[in-house]
Parts: sequence; C-alpha cells; structure tokens
Amino acid sequence: MTTAGDIMHRGAQWIPAHETLDRAAQLMRELNVGALPISDENERLCGILTDRDIVVGCVAMGHDPARVTAGDMAKGTPRWIEADADVGEVLREMREHRIRRLPVIQDKRLVGMISEADLARHLAKDQIASWAQSVYATTTMH
Repeated sequence: MTTAGDIMHRGAQWIPAHETLDRAAQLMRELNVGALPISDENERLCGILTDRDIVVGCVAMGHDPARVTAGDMAKGTPRWIEADADVGEVLREMREHRIRRLPVIQDKRLVGMISEADLARHLAKDQIASWAQSVYATTTMH
C-alpha cells in the first residue's frame, strides 16, 4: 500500500500565523515552494497560504504585505491527511475539496506536503488524469 508519507515532499515548514506576508514570500523563495501551511501558536494547522493569496488577496488589493499577517489570510477549514493514509484517501481528499496541495501530519506534527508534482512523480497516468479532471473541472451552468 502506498501512503501519503511515501509520496509527500518532506521538509515542509510552517509559517506562523503572526508572520507577515512579506516574510512568507521570502520563505517561499528560500524553500522554492508556492504554498506554506499556517500554524497557530500551538503549531496546529490553521490554514494554507499560497503565493497567489499574497498577490491577489494583499498586493492587488492595495494592502502592504509587511503589515498583513499569514493569519489574516487564513480562511475556512484547512484540509490535511495523516502520513499513514492510503494514496486513495489522499486523492479523495484533494478531489472532494478541489485542492492542489495537502499538508501531511504525523503525531500532530507537520511532516510534509503533497502537491501536484508529487502526485505526478508517484502515480499512474490514469490516476493523475482522473484526479486532474475532478480538481480542475468547471461546472457549467444552464
């Protein structure tokens, strides 16, 4: 059985909720990633911050990224998966919530992230195709 822990990118890092978006952007550059899990003061997942969130939700709105925090951008209920979850559960979670990045948790600690690139490296073409279709499919309104 292939697990979330088998396909995840190890070494993911939190951005504390109190950190500013300019610091988050610097950390993304240093780590060469496009998303960071946001942690509360107890190192619990409280959101995910993407590079797009910083640009669209802060800069494009005329806000100063040195004054807006990662916690200000955390919205909704963050999704995550246990490291020992089967890859089928990973795909289901990402598909059902239409997300492209999924934090991996073990013993209540962040141990990795699963992104589209991780899926592409580890899954069969038909699995990737099915996942991509469900995550990127648009609903048509009549």
